[in-house]
Amino acid sequence: SSSNTNPQLITMNATTIRTLARGVATKAPRFTPTIRLFSAAPQTSSPGLPDSITRVAAPSAFPNEYPGQNYIFNWCLNADGVTPLKKSAFRIAKPLDLKVAGLALPKTSPLKVNAKGERSKIPEAGSDGLDFDTFDEALQSTKDALSLSDSLFCPEGHSPGTRTGVRIISNMKVIAPDLVAYLDRAPKRDPKSQPITCYVLSGVEEFSGYAIEEVEETMEDKSRVAVSVATVVVTGKQPSLERVVAGIELSMEGLEADAKERAEKKAAEEKAE
Repeated sequence: SSSNTNPQLITMNATTIRTLARGVATKAPRFTPTIRLFSAAPQTSSPGLPDSITRVAAPSAFPNEYPGQNYIFNWCLNADGVTPLKKSAFRIAKPLDLKVAGLALPKTSPLKVNAKGERSKIPEAGSDGLDFDTFDEALQSTKDALSLSDSLFCPEGHSPGTRTGVRIISNMKVIAPDLVAYLDRAPKRDPKSQPITCYVLSGVEEFSGYAIEEVEETMEDKSRVAVSVATVVVTGKQPSLERVVAGIELSMEGLEADAKERAEKKAAEEKAE
């Protein structure tokens, strides 16, 4: 109740309050820091094997690959918790990829989306509107259902006006073209985990929520840095484009707040030295 509110919380910034909320909601660290590799490409060295049978170069292509069946991308989806069991998962990073997936091109590109009316319908895990257990259960059931989907359509790019990567993993054909038009196009690279991952599932009961967690990223130079990543879950009979975009926008705000707090903390520590 309001009579029991600690007045000290009023002076804290939003990120600190969000962090405290996570601890109160879980009574223990809900998200254990993990280590993710920036590169999803397979390793070509085979320590311990004779030189005569070790691979000397990465293969230029894998056998039995075809549109919708790309091993490196599938491995990346596995890291995101989704296994495309029907062997039909399309990474869609540009308009041509839509054609490969058998989808229509967007009518408008770039596409601006007004998601203001949907923001209040996507609570953050750990807030009064959504506890972590409920979010975790919804996330896992959505991943399981997506794994069993006939096809997966995965738009990918930068959150508009930023360099923050976004991947949407969905069974919905209808919103994929507009999501490609909404996201800023990112440079072509091998697939890797993104700072914002959205799981969007149609044909089920409605659920919306997002969570922000801190993980440890392993950079190309093998150094490790703490960063925040966001997970968005949107499900329903026919989830709307606006609802998904609202989740992306809220995630961006949370990631930026966390990054700002880490920078301020680092600057204070350096000044103290």
